[in-house]
Amino acid sequence: MLQTLHIENIAVIEEADIAFDAGFNALTGETGAGKSIVIDAMGAVLGQRTSRELIRTGAAKAFVSAVFTGVPELPVLSECGLHPEEGELLLQREIYADGKNACRVNGRPVTVAQLRRIGGGLLNIHGQHDGQQLLDEEQHLTYLDSYGRVEGYLETYTACYQHMEATRKKLRSLQMDESEKARRMDSLQFQINELERAKLKPGEEETLNQRRNLLRNGEKFVSAIQGALWSLTGGDDGGGAVSELREAASSLAGARNLDDQFASLHDRLSEVYSEAYDVAETLRDMEAAFDFSPQELDELESRADQLYRLKKKYGPTVEEMLEYLDQCREELDRITFASDRAARLEKELDKEKAQVRKAGALLSETRKAAARDLELRIQEELRQLDMPKVRFSIQFTDKEPDETGMDEVRFLMSANVGEELRPIHKIASGGELARIMLALKNVLAENDTVGTMVFDEVDTGVSGRAAQKVAAKLAQVSRKRQVLCVTHLPQLAAMADTHFCVEKGERGGRTYTQVVRLDREHRKGELARLTGGERITPAMLAGAEELIAGAEAYKQQLGG
Repeated sequence: MLQTLHIENIAVIEEADIAFDAGFNALTGETGAGKSIVIDAMGAVLGQRTSRELIRTGAAKAFVSAVFTGVPELPVLSECGLHPEEGELLLQREIYADGKNACRVNGRPVTVAQLRRIGGGLLNIHGQHDGQQLLDEEQHLTYLDSYGRVEGYLETYTACYQHMEATRKKLRSLQMDESEKARRMDSLQFQINELERAKLKPGEEETLNQRRNLLRNGEKFVSAIQGALWSLTGGDDGGGAVSELREAASSLAGARNLDDQFASLHDRLSEVYSEAYDVAETLRDMEAAFDFSPQELDELESRADQLYRLKKKYGPTVEEMLEYLDQCREELDRITFASDRAARLEKELDKEKAQVRKAGALLSETRKAAARDLELRIQEELRQLDMPKVRFSIQFTDKEPDETGMDEVRFLMSANVGEELRPIHKIASGGELARIMLALKNVLAENDTVGTMVFDEVDTGVSGRAAQKVAAKLAQVSRKRQVLCVTHLPQLAAMADTHFCVEKGERGGRTYTQVVRLDREHRKGELARLTGGERITPAMLAGAEELIAGAEAYKQQLGG
């Protein structure tokens, strides 16, 4: 349950602390006093979408925290690495004027999305707009599935449907008219032939460019080799550097045993001679190996030009052109044998359609069984909400399979005896919508573990005896889980176990809102105000006392 709610700088609320109790908590106050702001603050700390406009004028940020007790080990908490300490959970959210958020759970940072998932397992807020959702027939299937717990059947159906759609997509990709098919095959065959004739080889472009560069600079190459050789070996009569180095080493050879310094110099000259000799031999080999052929250069230039033209059409490198060639071959093969593949896919599609129909039929049966039970439950709830003559029915219409199944579902009702069942949006009044939605929410809530239910003025359009019935229903719900209700109806406020009044005032030229917990005497005054306005008479106070006493007697019967 929600134990405490702390609010700072949310709209007109500068700071407020609200300590809620178990059972039925009611919030009342003048229109515009800030009751809905309390609900907005709850939504913020539960991770719901907020606006920077929510921040109080002049404040840099808004802050909301909520303490929940008796929290079970929810799967979402384990996924986020969180564990309630003795069943207690502290949710916090800071909202900054620049749009940033800081969220924490038990002091540990979490994302807004994680906070929303955690909050969804702790508290449900049912607002005035929920009745409008009931008018949207697309929501009816969602409500039914939520009640019927059809997740397993729906997952099986969805998997079958997705397989079928994937096969259908493959089949569509194979289907093209014959003239388009012929044009595409001709184009692919031309590209394949052109690339195959080129006899491309991975890495050949680099080798080609190196050889072409060498041949283009052949004269420089030969001249450099010959010049270096002449310097090293001299002409036919010798006299080059190699010969001179050999003579120098020989000159020192006779004195190498006379002094260590001569030996060292002799060894160094011998090494230099050997290195110079090796260089000269390498240059001779290069000269002998170099074969300059104008015809070879022409062939290399022609090949380079061919590769350049092909690269403009098929890819920037030889490797990518070869990859494109493989793609063309694969596509041509697919088109050539498309008929065979299409025939196989047609057979697969027929099988998958049958599987979808089978899974859809099981899903429909499950939904119809749940619908029969839900109809009875809603009828019973409506009877308790002073709508004993209203008939409620769930209509099924077959449709072609889609993502949701093979059922179109809509809720029908008849408000008066003798009238036929018709769509809710055509005949339900505001008060009837509110009660139908309350009945539906109460039934659906039995399937979840959420400990707190918040009702934000869901009693709109309800009055008199119907209001008393709604109050009784909320009292019944509050015996199993905590209920927080924002209301304008004295019947609902009187039924509360704990009553808060949201009051607005001015101080220093600014508007301030505070949330006050009412004792019995102040409750009587607030109920009198709800009944008759600002001018409170003794008769009104007596009527308020009677409302409170009647509510207490009813709750005694409930055992609370």
